[in-house]
Amino acid sequence: MTAKLKVGIVGGTGMVGQRFVQLLDQHPWFQVTAIAASAGSAGKTYEESVQGRWKLATPIPEEVKQIVVQDASKVEEVASQVDFIFCAVDMKKNEIQALEEAYAKTGTPVISNNSAHRWTPDIPMVIPEVNPGHIEVIAAQRKRLGTSTGFIAVKPNCSIQSYVPALHALLDFKPTQVVASTYQAISGAGKNFTDWPDMLDNVIPYIGGEEEKSEQEPLRIWGSIVNNEIIKATAPLITTQCIRVPVTDGHLATVFASFEKKPSKEEILARWAQFKGRPQELGLPSAPKQFITYFEEDNRPQTKLDRDIERGMGVSVGRLREDSIYDFKFVGLSHNTLRGAAGGAVLIAELLKAEGYIQAK
Repeated sequence: MTAKLKVGIVGGTGMVGQRFVQLLDQHPWFQVTAIAASAGSAGKTYEESVQGRWKLATPIPEEVKQIVVQDASKVEEVASQVDFIFCAVDMKKNEIQALEEAYAKTGTPVISNNSAHRWTPDIPMVIPEVNPGHIEVIAAQRKRLGTSTGFIAVKPNCSIQSYVPALHALLDFKPTQVVASTYQAISGAGKNFTDWPDMLDNVIPYIGGEEEKSEQEPLRIWGSIVNNEIIKATAPLITTQCIRVPVTDGHLATVFASFEKKPSKEEILARWAQFKGRPQELGLPSAPKQFITYFEEDNRPQTKLDRDIERGMGVSVGRLREDSIYDFKFVGLSHNTLRGAAGGAVLIAELLKAEGYIQAK
């Protein structure tokens, strides 16, 4: 059996960092050997550093409890202990960009959960089933950074996972206009009901910066590599509203779409049922067997019932029907901290390992 790759989690004490710890417990390919966070957490064991603020229902994995948390700013020190890192830090954009580049320049691959580098032209932003080919731009990025092994790859915004896969399966029909309203869980803000009581019995119709991300990031994912840069697609035209709702996990979207070549309902359902991507072809450990699951019931998908489908890595769709203004409308659902955050990043790392971009140092 091949030895597992050694993983560091930079930003390991926050909610997404905790998800990484949970998901990597007993992972067949990866093992957490280093955890880094702010200077305030450094020097404590992981168990001590998250005491009173462990946000997940499952307990802290035994294997990481006694790992001593390191200072994330001591890049060389952390990088020397790992083959690659996941990064999920709460810092200013320019600080995140500098930190991730510093790790990459040590020859360490960085799989980022942060938004800071999503628009850097030679950094791939990947949904593994949708645009795995974008990882080819890593070769050019490595030249810019002056490293033969280090690089940065990023995961897109959690909100778009609930509707981009469903639309991607229909790209042959050339969608022209999309309206999407997302109803987003509080864990997307790194919170639960204990530390955000204002969300109980409440809806907040604004999430800072979310609508721009939800409208523009799909176009980058559907873009193409030109002269060693990812150039975003020009269609479809997307408009969104993003709303915070009182649920723990799961982002739900209501979607309206028009197409240049209008498909039939039967054609859409067949595309969703048959869709497979590179992770399914490769049989990656975190890949859902069925990426898109359609529910025939009028009242599905429901956030509470369906967010955990395929271990939280699948996408659920329902209520497909013709519309009086647009061609079709439907509802999509994805788990925001699994498919949309840590789980999506783990799947990216698995893809990069399988394709030879991440190797033991």
